[in-house]
Amino acid sequence: MDKMTPLDRLLLLATGLLAAYQVAVGVDGFSALPMIAYTIAFGVLLVAGLLLIILGFEALDSPLVVIVSTIIPLSLSLGLVWEHLAAYRGVYLFFSVAGFLAVVVTRSFPLPGKLPVVVLAVVHGVAGMVIFLLPILLAAQGSVPRGYALVGVGGALIGIGGLLLSFLKAGKPILSREMILKLLPALLLLMTAAFVAGFALAK
Repeated sequence: MDKMTPLDRLLLLATGLLAAYQVAVGVDGFSALPMIAYTIAFGVLLVAGLLLIILGFEALDSPLVVIVSTIIPLSLSLGLVWEHLAAYRGVYLFFSVAGFLAVVVTRSFPLPGKLPVVVLAVVHGVAGMVIFLLPILLAAQGSVPRGYALVGVGGALIGIGGLLLSFLKAGKPILSREMILKLLPALLLLMTAAFVAGFALAK
């Protein structure tokens, strides 16, 4: 049953408001590329939340879902690497662009075998691990305020959500569709709240 409840819409609205706040206020103070990357990530999250509220869970059946759900972790992880791992900027920028194009190609054309799923898992896996581990390691080292570790918590949640949605769309769901749809609104809200709080506490 894909019917969206009033609570689901309320949770998605709260997610959209937090994402809008981050776009309008939360990206201030970052250098150019991280600001662009974070703005894209939270902008896509805002639009995705609004589309879900308007169209319901049926919007998840769009072939664009897998592609759009890849933009958010790639943009966030690129911003983090650009900020904190200067030596790897070029390499990770290449990975982000190449990974996104690989997902677009493998989702736009019917390809045999497991290649589309493997590409998706690698791109989401690498981006998710960067968002999860980098802020937590930096906070543990004392390089940034401890509250920045919340960005890593958000990274864990976005990794879970992204994989659930991606494998559902790929026809190889990790959990049942009903369970994923039941968890998704709360997962998106918790994820966004962790990101917004983590970035705010780092300033």
